[in-house]
Amino acid sequence: MVVQAEEGLITASVRVLVATAVPIERDAVAQAFPGAVTEVRLPGALLCRTAAGWDLLAAGVGPALAAASTAAALTAAALAGAPYGLVVSAGIGGGFAPGAPVGSLVVADAITVADLGAETADGFLPVTELGFGTVTHRPPPSAVRAVSEATGARTGTVLTVSTVTGTAARAAALRARHPDALAEGMEGFGVAEAAAAHGVPVLELRAVSNPVGPRDRAAWRIGDALTALTEAFGKSAPALESWNPHDP
Repeated sequence: MVVQAEEGLITASVRVLVATAVPIERDAVAQAFPGAVTEVRLPGALLCRTAAGWDLLAAGVGPALAAASTAAALTAAALAGAPYGLVVSAGIGGGFAPGAPVGSLVVADAITVADLGAETADGFLPVTELGFGTVTHRPPPSAVRAVSEATGARTGTVLTVSTVTGTAARAAALRARHPDALAEGMEGFGVAEAAAAHGVPVLELRAVSNPVGPRDRAAWRIGDALTALTEAFGKSAPALESWNPHDP
C-alpha cells in the first residue's frame, strides 16, 4: 500500500477494513492509530474511521453475523466507488497449546471453518466431502509474512467455530482433524466468505487470551490479549501499508 496525504489527513491508497467481533476489540485496534476516529453510519453497520484511513467494524459475534456485517461494509464501499483492497479479521481468541500460548499472536495462513459439515457413524465430514461449499480460505502469503515478521506472530491455521471449545475432548478432536491449528475464533471464516464474494484478499490476526480446552475463566487474560492486539496493529500497519497485493 502507498500512503499519501489528502486534505491534511494521511490516507491509504488501498483501503483496509478491519472486522472484529465486539466493540472492545475494535477499540483496541483503534488505539494503534494516532489521531481522531470518526463514525460512519451504514445500513446495519457502524464504521469507525481512523485518521490513517483504516475502517474498523465491530461486525458481531459468530460467522453468520460477521459475514453479513462485513458484506454490508464491502458492498457500501463498492457502491461508493471506493472499494477495499484488504479485509483483516481481528480479535482475541483461544490458542492451542503448546503452539500458541496465552499472550501470543497468531496470523492465519489458512482460515478454516471447523464445524461446517455432518456428523456420521465414521466421524465428522466437512461440507466439501459432502460435495459442495468450501471450508478454507487462504490469505495472501506475502501479507501473512509481512505481519508475522513485523509482530513476531506465529503462523498457522486459525479455526472458526460456532461453539467455543470448552472440553479437553473437543480440543483433542479439533487438533486431530486440524493438526496445523494454532488458534480458534468465531468470526474469521464468515469475514473471509464475505471478502471472497467481493474478490478482496483477507487476513486473520488473533491475540491469544486463553487456552483451547476446558473452560476455565480464571485462566483468561483478556486485558493482556487486547493490549497485544493494539501492539500488533501498531507494528503491522506500517508493514501492510508497504505491502504489494501482487507480491507472491
